[in-house]
Amino acid sequence: MDWQTIVMTLAAATLVSLVALCSAFVLYINESTLARWMPILIALAVGVLLGDVFLHLLPDALKNSDDTGSIFLWTLAGIMVFYFIEQTLHWRHDHTILPGTSEQVPKSYAKMSLLGDGAHNFVDGILIAGSFLADPVLGVATTVAIVIHEIPQEISDIAVLIHGGYERKRAVFLNFLCACSCIAGAACTLIVAQFMSLSLPALLALTAGGFIYVATSDLIPLLRNVEVRLPLQVQVLATITGIACMQSILWVETLML
Repeated sequence: MDWQTIVMTLAAATLVSLVALCSAFVLYINESTLARWMPILIALAVGVLLGDVFLHLLPDALKNSDDTGSIFLWTLAGIMVFYFIEQTLHWRHDHTILPGTSEQVPKSYAKMSLLGDGAHNFVDGILIAGSFLADPVLGVATTVAIVIHEIPQEISDIAVLIHGGYERKRAVFLNFLCACSCIAGAACTLIVAQFMSLSLPALLALTAGGFIYVATSDLIPLLRNVEVRLPLQVQVLATITGIACMQSILWVETLML
């Protein structure tokens, strides 16, 4: 491994981390507008998370593993790990969609979202480092694909954090901090690659399990029990839009790679 590869890898991971700052747009939206858009963003987040799981994370894990059974076992492990972590947090959920109306904040699902996002970005760092170690051209293509992939992800993430009770500036900061785990993932991969290989499929499947749990156990119930009920057709359209974003990104990645 030469210094050029190390510098390019860390620079790419830093670029991906900076994409999280696109979520700062929420700092310039007034409360009434944010409250009106929050249900739609939550529905979009459901589509993005589930689309990411079934169109990106699990297919990539299966493609890089010879043992299909172990991938689903790790996915189940991810669901159970997030379940036990959430139970340990002992925060009571209240299913209101308006920011600032919950009695106990931040909500456990917001913390779970941060955990899942941090794991996701860490895996992105591993992918970036692994690509650059294989071929610099592949590394650049992978980085561009991840950047495109992260934009809708970060917008949906910030919606979950704000609804979960985080103040806007803190939500943006924590979201960016989680994004920086991409740099940690890349750095760890560069170091560990000198001695052993990481089980990337297991990490992808574990992250997928976490996303499935957050989307189905926390976010979907929010949409079923909102105070300002989102019309079903709008809810479905927003969710499908999130999935469509992930599918569109998959097509772009296919053309690039």
